[in-house]
Parts: sequence; C-alpha cells; structure tokens
Amino acid sequence: MIEMQTEIGEETLRQVAALMMNAARTAPKARGVDRLEIALLTGDDRLRLAGKLREMGEESGRSFFIRDAENIAQAGAVVLIGSRYEPLGLNCGWCGFATCEAKALQAPAAPCAFNTNDLGIAVGSAVSVAADHRTDCRVLYSAGAAALAMNLLPGCRAVLALPLSATAKNPFFDRKPL
Repeated sequence: MIEMQTEIGEETLRQVAALMMNAARTAPKARGVDRLEIALLTGDDRLRLAGKLREMGEESGRSFFIRDAENIAQAGAVVLIGSRYEPLGLNCGWCGFATCEAKALQAPAAPCAFNTNDLGIAVGSAVSVAADHRTDCRVLYSAGAAALAMNLLPGCRAVLALPLSATAKNPFFDRKPL
C-alpha cells in the first residue's frame, strides 16, 4: 500500500492536535489548579468558527478578523485553549485589586493574573509541540474571540485559537493586510 501525505494529512493534524492538547493540559499551573478548557475543531465546526469570525470582522470593521477567518477556513484543524477567570485566593494584587474578594465584587469579569499566565504557558506548550512536529501553527486572538462569542468553551472568559496546517506553504504567515 502506498499512502500519500496529502491523503493522510488530516489524520496527521489530528494526531499533532491531540499531542498539543495534552501538552496544554499538563503545562504547569499556579498552585496546581487547572482552570483550562481545551477543544479541537475540525470539519464543519472549524468552518462555523471561520464564518463567525468573518461576521464579526464585517460588523466591527476589523479587517484582520476577515483575514484570520480565511486562515481558519484554510486550516486543517483548530485547537482552542481557554481559561475560566476564577481567582486562586492568593490576594496578590496583580489584577489591580487588593484582594480576590474585592476583585470578585467590583470587577468579576476582570481576569485573575494567574489564570491568564496559565493560559499563556499552556499555549506556549501546545505550540512547541506543533513546532516539534513541523506543523504550521499560529496563535489567533481573533478566532479565540469568535469562539467566545459562539460559547464553544463554556465558562471561559479568555480563549486563544491555534489553527494548524500541513501544506507546502504556511498559510498563517506572509499574509497580506486587508
């Protein structure tokens, strides 16, 4: 049997995505408390995300959302990593409030610095796996915003999207501004 890369590329992306998701889950977290949600989008769900992102770009006039929607449509898979904003009870003041209780009362939507740091560390771990497997990847805030609007990771207040590609030319770089 002969299998061409173009025939098994989707399966390969799913394998790399699964490893990325595992790396994100096992990344170090403040106090060992896991506030992350992690998901994989393929097929029609990926295209729905691209459609929502395009719609948001058209409504807001943010042309880079439309450009990024094309990237999501071109991707073979998209890993979503999100964080819930639940204070850890350290009363560190990094969020701008003296205590976690004060933050919760005065600005419940404000992120806990540790939750945001954990999200960044998890994303860094995930993209390193993509690089180790020579899979093209990019971190997109815009597609994460669309995932939030679609409530794809319930309970999360911040989401970043990592589209993946295994084509001859990386579609996520050398992008023309719109």
